[in-house]
Amino acid sequence: MRFAADFTVGFSNNIAEQAVRMVKSKTRVGGGFRTLTGAQTFLSIRGYVSTIRKNGHRAATELRNALLGDPWMPPTTA
Repeated sequence: MRFAADFTVGFSNNIAEQAVRMVKSKTRVGGGFRTLTGAQTFLSIRGYVSTIRKNGHRAATELRNALLGDPWMPPTTA
């Protein structure tokens, strides 16, 4: 019920559900991953793209920058 007092908090967990949905459909449709390394790579990229989008950046631009050696990093909190 935190969303009732703090308007920066969403009232649903849809973002969390979306993050899990791709893995479930990948497992169901494609039969899963061939190797553990492939699954870890897939999830690392998905996590990076999800974080980029949550911070208001364009995924394609930031993935290009990362491949060119200039990855976006979230701001640090001190």
